[in-house]
Amino acid sequence: MIKVGDKLPAGTLSEFVEVEGNGCSLGPNGFDIEKSTAGKTIALFALPGAYTPTCSAKHVPGYVARHDELKAAGVDEIWCVSVNDAFVMGAWGRDQNTGGKVRMMADGSADFAKATGLTLDLTTRGMGLRSNRYSMLVVDGVVKALNVEGPGKFEVSDADTLLRQAKELKA
Repeated sequence: MIKVGDKLPAGTLSEFVEVEGNGCSLGPNGFDIEKSTAGKTIALFALPGAYTPTCSAKHVPGYVARHDELKAAGVDEIWCVSVNDAFVMGAWGRDQNTGGKVRMMADGSADFAKATGLTLDLTTRGMGLRSNRYSMLVVDGVVKALNVEGPGKFEVSDADTLLRQAKELKA
């Protein structure tokens, strides 16, 4: 399992781009993780699935609400990562009003989740292999804080916890 001090695994995450620009076409675009985190501070949170109850009611809304404070604490971008395709993540982002605040990053085949060692097997519930619920603060591709939830919990991966950690890192 990935830990504080480790580099994020190499790979690609996808994002549904609604407005063409910056070399991105409309629709799903792949983003190299190493290039996308280079020189930046990323507040990354991952969750089991789009449109699921805790994810939609608490996890994503918390990061949308704390966007300005996270930016003030030195965070360049906020990423939500889930084992869904880019189309689903794009639609969910529209539902959650994440535009310009949280990048909805798709890990469609769970490659990133597997590479971090933070998977959650929900096969018996008909959802297959998913990402565990967690948050991390990433600086220049290196994990500086990691908050992994226990099974069925939502206690440490919330926006308030990561905001506190970002402020401590900046101090």
